[in-house]
Formats: sequence, C-alpha cells, structure tokens
Amino acid sequence: MFKPDKELIKEFAKLAIVNGVNVQSGQPLVINAPVEAYELVRECVKVAYQQGCEKVTVNYNDDVKTRLDYENMSENELANVPNWQIERKKYEIEKATCYLHIIGEDPDLLAGIDPVKIKASSLARMKAMQPYQYYTMNNIGQWSIIAYPNLAWAKKVFPNKSDDDALQALWDAILYTSRVELDKTLDNWDKHNKEIHDHSKIMNDYNFKSLHFKNSIGTDLTVGLIKDHIWEGGYDISKGEFPCRFNPNIPTEELFTMPDRYHIDGKVVSTKPLSYNGVIISQFSLTFKDGQIVDYDALDNKEVLKNLIEMDKGTKSLGEVALISYDSPISNSGILFYDTLFDENASCHLAIGACYPTNVKGGTDLTADELYELGGNDSMEHVDFMFGSNDMSIVGLTYDDKEVEVFKNGNFII
Repeated sequence: MFKPDKELIKEFAKLAIVNGVNVQSGQPLVINAPVEAYELVRECVKVAYQQGCEKVTVNYNDDVKTRLDYENMSENELANVPNWQIERKKYEIEKATCYLHIIGEDPDLLAGIDPVKIKASSLARMKAMQPYQYYTMNNIGQWSIIAYPNLAWAKKVFPNKSDDDALQALWDAILYTSRVELDKTLDNWDKHNKEIHDHSKIMNDYNFKSLHFKNSIGTDLTVGLIKDHIWEGGYDISKGEFPCRFNPNIPTEELFTMPDRYHIDGKVVSTKPLSYNGVIISQFSLTFKDGQIVDYDALDNKEVLKNLIEMDKGTKSLGEVALISYDSPISNSGILFYDTLFDENASCHLAIGACYPTNVKGGTDLTADELYELGGNDSMEHVDFMFGSNDMSIVGLTYDDKEVEVFKNGNFII
C-alpha cells in the first residue's frame, strides 16, 4: 500500500505554508484539497499555526462524488451557486484570507459527460465568483497551488505500473519538480526564485514590442506585448493587509507577461494535451487575426474546446504569454503529467482568457475597463495551454525595430 514518507510530507508542507502562501501572524488560511491528501493537509495546518495563523479552514473535495453529481444532477441544479458560497468568499476576502490549493484530479474525471452540463456549471460558478476574482489576480492576498497524487491521475501518467508503484512514481515526480529535499527545500527555492527574477530583469530591459514564435509543426504566431509590460516569475508580493513574498505556483519555471489583445496574429499548434474541466483536449490549433481566435481545430473533444473559446468575449483572445526553456527539469523528466500546473512548466505556453494586472506598470491601480482599453484581456476564464517544442525559435522586436533572437532550438539564448 502506498505510504508517502512522513518526513517528506512535513518538508512539503513547510514549503507550501512558508514559501507558498507565506501565511502571516494573525492571518486566516483556507486550504482546498482532495480527500486523498489528508495527511499533507494536516501537516500544512500544523505549520500554519506554528507561523501564527489566526484560523485554518479546510475544504475537502472528492472526485468520485463530483462525477456522481454530473451523472445524476440536472443541468439547472449543477448551475445553481448557493448564496452562502458567495457570502463565504466575500467574508474570506474581507478577513484578508490566504488560499492554499492542493490539486490532484483525475484528468479524465468528466470524460463522457455532456459538455453542455459542464459548461453550464463552470459558467455559473465563474459568473458568481467574478466580483472576487481581483483578489488573487491582483495579488491582494497570497495564494499558492501544490499537488498530491491520486490513483486515477497516477495511472493516467504511469499506465504500465502497478497501483502502488504508479502512486509512488507520481509522488516522487511531484517532489522532484517541486525541488523538495530534506532540510534543503527552502534554500533550493531561494536560489530558484533569484534565478527566475534575474532572467525577468533581462527580458524587461529589452522591452520588446512583440515576439514571433515559429517551429516545424505549424506554429507561426506573432504576439504583441502590451506597452509598459512587466515580465514576472518565481515569487510575487501581496499588496493587501499582509504584504509579503509568496510563491503562487509550486513547481514553477516560467517567465510570463501580458499580450496586447489587439495584436496577436497567426497560428499556434499545441504540443501537449490540455486537461480542461475533467476532459482531455489533444492536438489542437488556434488561428488568430487582430487578437481574436478566428479558427480552431482539435483531434479530440473539439466541442469542449469550442465551449472554452465561446465561454465569454475574453476567451477569444489571450491573457498571458509565458517562456520556458525546453531544457528544464519538468521537460527533462520526460513525464506527461496531464495537469496544467506541471505541463505548463515544461513548455512555453499561452493562456486563453484573463490577463494578470501585475504584468503592466500600474496595472493593479487600473479598473478592469481601463486595463481593457490598454490592450489587456478581460475574462472569467484563464486557461493555460502548451505550445513549446525542442525546435521553437522566438525573435523579439524592440520599439526601435531591432530584432533579437530570444530562443533557439527551444531554449533561451539571452
């Protein structure tokens, strides 16, 4: 029976609470987690109280129950978001809560479920919570995402291993890519954060007007960058009642910034499957003209891709462009995780939907309408998909029309 090492669980919990959300003395914490992760959750709760956390609230979720809901509930009921859930979110934000999300979902959780049901449920929840989206999108409060294995996910990633071996292999991969080592984890992250921020400075100093992506499988895409954009990566700094450093994503390898939604043209071809709402979308492409998706295709679940693109007006454009060298720890592992948290950090990626206001100078002081007028994208969704490859070339164009080679053969050369 799979039994994760208790000392490594403690080490991972310390990373999640101290570097991830970095809960402050007197601050409340909400942990959202799958039921399988209860041991990790308990250690996170212990560390949080050791850090002076005011109160820890834990919300457990269960894939089996979620699947049963979709199989048996009506579309109307699935789309019903009770007022108490909205009031709870409002209360948490008023209390300056920080959020830790422990993920571990079956990538095929909702395979075979009517896409109309899935869209109705997702759209209703996003509409209900949209007024509070600013809290994390603007880094008002801290938030972080980590992962824990479950059997369905482990068997998807390692189908030829026994149940226990698959769980152990996925757990080992999570810890490795999250840079977890006994008594070394926090030092590993201090070094990693510095490396990412140093590289962000190089990209910011160039101040590119646009980036041109091209590879041999069909991507030929020019992405304009919003004026006064900021490249970010690694840790962020919260701006609310408890200002501090925190790491939103564990693991992370990316440098990311804000596209100009008026100036995105060409075709992009995915290089990894996208797990979206419990369904796998594979081998898909998007064609852009003047910042909008004008055509798309997919080998599998094209209808689900269609629902994503048509979710709202912002899902027809991009809110993020992220650069990651092909020669990176997650990519070099050779593992396809079927989970965006990991797969996006193995590959350059784009995000359909909302932009991060922190990716432009003064962005957190702008209204949504003001940011939209500047060229930032507004949406209820933010969905990353991967398009990096080992032969990707990226050429940056500066404001004085100088071309600079940024990537060659899939890797940074600046």
